[in-house]
Amino acid sequence: MRETLAASLGNVFFSDIRAHLARDAVVVVAAELDILDVGEAIAKDDKTSVAAWIESGRLRKPTLEELGAWASIKDDRWESLVVAPYVLVRLRHGPS
Repeated sequence: MRETLAASLGNVFFSDIRAHLARDAVVVVAAELDILDVGEAIAKDDKTSVAAWIESGRLRKPTLEELGAWASIKDDRWESLVVAPYVLVRLRHGPS
């Protein structure tokens, strides 16, 4: 499963996630978490891990402030992983 998820991991533009934001499917993954670990836990329905990340704020919906700031970024600063029906994203820092 991890290899399948890794194959769909990639960098995207804000415009690529707009449709997913409109259907409330975007989930922000904290920098300290491995996005593949999170994707695998969601795919395997690991409620304990997912609940712990949500409770700690390390897995959450984007805030309105973030959405406003993200709209102004013009390059591919998002790491993205689709784990249907969700799209996990993390804002990368530094050059693309």
